[in-house]
Amino acid sequence: MLQSCVCFGKRRSKRRSSSFEDSSSCRSSEIERGGELLSNSKNGHAGGSGNSILKFLRSKGLQRNWRKAERGMSMTKAERTMKAALLIQRWYRRYRARMEIRQRCTWNIFQSLEYSGEHDQVKLYDFFNALLIHIPQHRGTLGQTVSRKSSIAEDALPPFDDFSEEKEDEEQGHKPPVLKMPFDKKDITNLIDLFRKRKYNRLGIHAIVLILRESIVSLQRMPNLNSVSTAISRQITVIGDLHGKLDDLLVIFYKNGLPSPENPYIFNGDFVDRGKKSLEVFLLLLACLLAFPGGIFLNRGNHEDTVMNARYGFINEVNTKYPKNGEKLMKLIEEVYRWLPLGSIVNNRILIVHGGISDTTDLDLIKSLDRGKYKSILRPPITEGSTEEIDKTEWKQIFDIMWSDPQIKDGCFPNTLRGAGTYFGPDITQKFLAKYKLTFVIRSHECRPEGYDVMHNGKVITIFSASNYYAIGSNKGAYLKLDPHLEPHYVQYISQASKTKSLTFREKIGFIESSALKELGAKLRDNRDELESHFIQNDPKKTGKVAMNVWCEALERATKLQLPWRVLREKLAPGPIVVKQNGVTYVDYESTLELLDTDIVRMAQAEMTTVADSLYKYKSSLEVLFRILDKDGSGYISLDEFSDALDILQAHLPGHQSKEDLMKLCKLMDINKDGQVDLNEFLEAFRLCQKERESVAISRINHKRISIPSSPATQMSIRKSLQPPKRLAPEGDIDPADHDPSAVEKLHSRGQ
Repeated sequence: MLQSCVCFGKRRSKRRSSSFEDSSSCRSSEIERGGELLSNSKNGHAGGSGNSILKFLRSKGLQRNWRKAERGMSMTKAERTMKAALLIQRWYRRYRARMEIRQRCTWNIFQSLEYSGEHDQVKLYDFFNALLIHIPQHRGTLGQTVSRKSSIAEDALPPFDDFSEEKEDEEQGHKPPVLKMPFDKKDITNLIDLFRKRKYNRLGIHAIVLILRESIVSLQRMPNLNSVSTAISRQITVIGDLHGKLDDLLVIFYKNGLPSPENPYIFNGDFVDRGKKSLEVFLLLLACLLAFPGGIFLNRGNHEDTVMNARYGFINEVNTKYPKNGEKLMKLIEEVYRWLPLGSIVNNRILIVHGGISDTTDLDLIKSLDRGKYKSILRPPITEGSTEEIDKTEWKQIFDIMWSDPQIKDGCFPNTLRGAGTYFGPDITQKFLAKYKLTFVIRSHECRPEGYDVMHNGKVITIFSASNYYAIGSNKGAYLKLDPHLEPHYVQYISQASKTKSLTFREKIGFIESSALKELGAKLRDNRDELESHFIQNDPKKTGKVAMNVWCEALERATKLQLPWRVLREKLAPGPIVVKQNGVTYVDYESTLELLDTDIVRMAQAEMTTVADSLYKYKSSLEVLFRILDKDGSGYISLDEFSDALDILQAHLPGHQSKEDLMKLCKLMDINKDGQVDLNEFLEAFRLCQKERESVAISRINHKRISIPSSPATQMSIRKSLQPPKRLAPEGDIDPADHDPSAVEKLHSRGQ
């Protein structure tokens, strides 16, 4: 221990005392206890403590140059050295503990916000599906209509002539590579070289259509659960969520090689959303599927769903990169989604699915169901021309393997954080594996700080391959390699390592923390008026301060994120705290409101996509919803009609909001106050939600400020909370060699 301290680092060769160094390096905790006893003896409490420390020193041969404290002599050189080492050790441990607390709080913020967004999205579509199911005369109008036995002929897909080259490519004279079937390794290499560039990296529209059309035909021939064998390859690589992180995919190929029958891959869903290169990741994986038959297997994830894509960015990315063809491309992509296999089984011993299992998971049923019915997992399939009820048992099977998460305790419970799927415990895993004679389950779906996690006594493995998922430096990515004996080994990595190479440990934590606080601030700003009202009610004397418990309660009520608000107080309420005589701590809530009014938080709020925003992108669904509510077909929704619909919904879908609150929402939609809502008013309510966000992004001035100006020190604290310590280097071409080599080489076996 002492050899690694600063005191010894520079002069180790001149200060080698074998007995001293050996004892200090091997027994650091014992020395620390001895140092504390020595300190007590010098304060006049010698007694038994002094005898103990002397015995300790004699046993180590250190007593020769020591003097008794009561003689008033100064400390010897050895005493000063050891005391300095102990102080450094104590300081370092406290420093690391504080950094660990900050890391855990930041992680908690990111994960809570992610799950909250998914829960809101699922809850909205539960509302739609309840309307669809429980108002029979409109069944089939809002769901996804499919034929009785799903299939698709190649000539039924949009023809090439429906797609035209983008204007930007024509103006810049950009000539992307030309692709022709069959694809080979050279085509894949050309695609990688194209996609990794910062400029002129777009594939031609007809090449994209070719990849999508050929992939649909190829995927349709595959079973619901891929049957994978290692008889030839003797190994296989499993990749978790990528979420549009092309740099991570290229690092994997750089380190592990391109797919082939001798080097097979299983990609376990969630290829798109959140990342800026989702389309490139998706197209590259599909191209590999066509170029290397038997060398790559694709499983469907919960984000291979256009409902999720509307909320988490993929649809917006496609429309931005290909504005003339975006809508038609998404129709082709949706066809790819519906034919992606639901999972894979390796050597009949290992199940690989995106989410997990439940106490009702039935592999035989999953193998036999018609997956082509499910263009979207969140919308129920409606069989064309059929009056049969929706098969909820079959639908739940897909929901559970896409959305479920493992838990530590036994049992199987609804996944309340995500709003879909289940939490399954070790007992559920054990019964499932015994029933189907499996060894363990590999799943993804959850970001992990180290890129992987092992639960249920090694029977459930989580693998997550998107490094820097929440922010630069927030987490490692990992992939899993199964050896000839199907023992798993984990390879970790961090892409874009050069971006954080110059940052200190404290600066890295600060950068991640500032990203988390911006997202949390945007969430709080959505409820700013509610927060301010709650604060004012509890501050009758208008002091600008409320009790700590009141402040925490207000933030929890506004977000429902269950975060450690007291720990976050220093960042979210940077103003000074006041402790009254009764022991109650008072928080400066004005600084919280000022933080929410900063340009940084306002811009973060504008970049967020809410449920209303994503819903407005599906105007056709809104029109169908309007027709469902308009029972008499008059073209208007009366308060009575809205009330009748709410009665049906509350009977089958009890929610958090009361009927009175929902009726108030209906009255707000009535813009001209004539007592009924027409279609234009109905659509306008959702359009205004989107318009408000766009106006926030444009307007950076004249926004509401709090009444009491804060001190310069508070303003400085607010800026430090939200701004990263350093700016990162600008983005350039993706370099797959730019990763953390120390993280890549770490290999671990299962259960360690």
